[in-house]
Amino acid sequence: MPHLIAPSLLASDFTKLGEQMDMINQSEADWLHFDVMDGRFVPNISFGFPILKAAKATCKKPIDVHLMIEEPEKYIETFRDAGADVITVHYEACPHLHRTIAQIKETGAKAGVALNPHTPVSVLENVIEEVDLVCLMSVNPGFGGQKFIYNTVPKVQRLSDMIIVKNANVLIEIDGGVGLQNAEALLKAGARVLVAGSAVFKADDPLDTIRRMKAIGQLQ
Repeated sequence: MPHLIAPSLLASDFTKLGEQMDMINQSEADWLHFDVMDGRFVPNISFGFPILKAAKATCKKPIDVHLMIEEPEKYIETFRDAGADVITVHYEACPHLHRTIAQIKETGAKAGVALNPHTPVSVLENVIEEVDLVCLMSVNPGFGGQKFIYNTVPKVQRLSDMIIVKNANVLIEIDGGVGLQNAEALLKAGARVLVAGSAVFKADDPLDTIRRMKAIGQLQ
């Protein structure tokens, strides 16, 4: 299947959010990626419910909310009500992961689980059939603009193999340092959602960058 492009709002110019939403709406992007950070699970704080509600009011694309926070189960319903279409929690932040996945699904949102770079995909063997998406972090979470960790590529392949063995219907998403320089390798390994922050919002022509990233997917 053709892959999806999810530009990350974290890399946008916050003084021009209206213009940036117009660009996303006009583009070939499939989702808008929305990073939530609490300063506890990761050493940074980003944005929350008011910005999500504002984005939902103007963005015509589904919103992919990535919760890089402690105790995400306390906020899932509120994020869904604010506009989240996909809600992803971190394996490392969820001691009762199966319960949290079920909680997300009960809201009507798609359920995702994210793994930090050091976390092996094998930890998902007992829940892989329950999730809609697995987000592999290809940088250490918390800040945009980091260097891509190339060990992510074989990690994608291992996860893809697990999904095939389990006959699961799961999208593999890659988040961190993704751009035209590594998109093809990730797609060949099995990725189907590419989160692109700086590669899109810092580009001279964001619309063209998104178009080119989508074209790679159409060649697979």
